[in-house]
Amino acid sequence: MPRFKLILEYDGGPFVGWQRQDNGVSVQEALEDAVLAMTGERAIAYGAGRTDAGVHATGQVAHVDLARDWAPFRLGEGLNARLVPHPIAVIRVERAADDFDARHSARARHYVYRIINRRAPLTIERGRAWAIKPQLDAEAMQGAARPLVGRHDFTTFRDAQCQAKSPVRTLDRLEVRREGDAIAFEVSALSFLHRQVRSMVGSLVDVGAGRWSPADLRSALEAADRSRCGQVAPPHGLYLARVDYGPDPAK
Repeated sequence: MPRFKLILEYDGGPFVGWQRQDNGVSVQEALEDAVLAMTGERAIAYGAGRTDAGVHATGQVAHVDLARDWAPFRLGEGLNARLVPHPIAVIRVERAADDFDARHSARARHYVYRIINRRAPLTIERGRAWAIKPQLDAEAMQGAARPLVGRHDFTTFRDAQCQAKSPVRTLDRLEVRREGDAIAFEVSALSFLHRQVRSMVGSLVDVGAGRWSPADLRSALEAADRSRCGQVAPPHGLYLARVDYGPDPAK
């Protein structure tokens, strides 16, 4: 059966997350329904990242197996027509190798967390960034983020319901950048624990607001104790930005 790689963008606000669930519409369900409507086939869409409810994507990757060898352009156009009115877009479709797996073939996942740091409320960005009124020290957050990079036991920044077998992960990158009122956290790793990014960002905001020192954050990491985590950032500021494949994660 031909395998197709789909690059997806979506607004996570209306969805219960990527994964199909009983308590509401998921991105996976909406995509699979669009595939059925276009092709007549009930195919499973396998995603590279199981984004939580409210989390967005600009570069989610999924794969589906279909009986017919569709032209990628036609498949993408047809799916987009049938995804309306869901806020999901198929950005690109490619034929994939039979052994390609959107989740297991990934070599790196890149997330971006966005904060708008200003007194005025959000309008255009509402639901797409975390609005924080008090001034945050981006340089302090960048300094506090450095000890998080590398291989660690991330129990402190792991949701209590996380089903991963091990809390140990290797964080390849965590950069904090300010441009005017916007602050972006750029985070990269092969894989993440459940709510790890939001937990780290929330704790870094505690540093930026002056409630924690950088030493407090390092101590929380080393404690490997979930109760030592700071606040957890809300989901609507988080984006799955890109997934890398191939031998070199930089490509």
